[in-house]
Amino acid sequence: MTSPAFVRTLLAAITLTACASAAWSQEVVLKVAHFLPPGSTAHAKFITPWCDKINKESAGKLKCQIYPAMQLGGTPPQLIDQARDGIADIVWTLPGYSAGRFPAVEAFELPFMTKTAEGSSRALWEYVQVNKLDQTEFKDVHPILFHVHDKGQLHLVKGPIKTMVDFKGLKLRAPTRQTNKFLAALGATPVGMPVPQVSDALSKGVIDGAMLPWEVVPSVKVQELVKFHSESDPNSRAMYTTAFIFAMNKAKYDSLSPELKKVIDANSGAEASAWVGKVWDQSATGARKLAADRGNQFNTIGLDELRKWEQAGQVVVDSWVNEVTAKGFDGKSLLKSAHDLIQKYDPQ
Repeated sequence: MTSPAFVRTLLAAITLTACASAAWSQEVVLKVAHFLPPGSTAHAKFITPWCDKINKESAGKLKCQIYPAMQLGGTPPQLIDQARDGIADIVWTLPGYSAGRFPAVEAFELPFMTKTAEGSSRALWEYVQVNKLDQTEFKDVHPILFHVHDKGQLHLVKGPIKTMVDFKGLKLRAPTRQTNKFLAALGATPVGMPVPQVSDALSKGVIDGAMLPWEVVPSVKVQELVKFHSESDPNSRAMYTTAFIFAMNKAKYDSLSPELKKVIDANSGAEASAWVGKVWDQSATGARKLAADRGNQFNTIGLDELRKWEQAGQVVVDSWVNEVTAKGFDGKSLLKSAHDLIQKYDPQ
């Protein structure tokens, strides 16, 4: 005779197996939010292909409903909290839009740190891991990947910038706290704003130009609103770049079956970060061509002049080291970590 205990154990095993099977067979629709239009590089060449890939690898069990241009409401600085609170399941955003909230990751946004987006994005993922920022600054979300954009350049309405003296009297858009400080150190008046506000600010004369990577220029039609583009020497490090995060709601990730978690994990991490960085590198050329086709004027800022800018920007670096140290980090160690990893994956 079969014992009652054996029957209970058998029924429990059958139930667990059924639940696991149901979890795997269940379709999961992920709400993915970001702040740029559907024609942007982020939407068309990164987020949509990423969603298509997880859909294919999960045999159709993972699906995305993408909400571009803040269609879930709120403002770009609120995206990271939308992921934390479950308003969105996944967001793509800039930690720097939440000024001062993620100071340690700003090491990559200091002047003249990075070169290619691909190498530096891989370095940024590793920087977050080795310094355990996923357990501190980003503990409220589940990071999928981090990346940076292609080299930041200067896009101007009235005339080019050739030397540091040309910054004087200009109101220039800055994307992050560190670029605000850098522009001020160069002699300009920085005006902080998210990318979606740039075209309106240019058309109304609120700003005289903007610091932007080439990749994003077509998304907000900057090439139609400015006539001059001042670029750093191609052999130099970038005047600036910006850190981005692609992050998932922790509870949503935890609710997935082990099989579906494996799909997300396989499309996360260092390789995924480097892939997105490469997308940005490759998109810069086409974006720049749009400005050239309009007859806009270009000038290159030489290495000797850029060294002067780098010296002026040292005050920004020193300030950041002191700030993050005051918040409990080892600022000098973080800066060295960032430099070493960038050099490892993106050597000069």
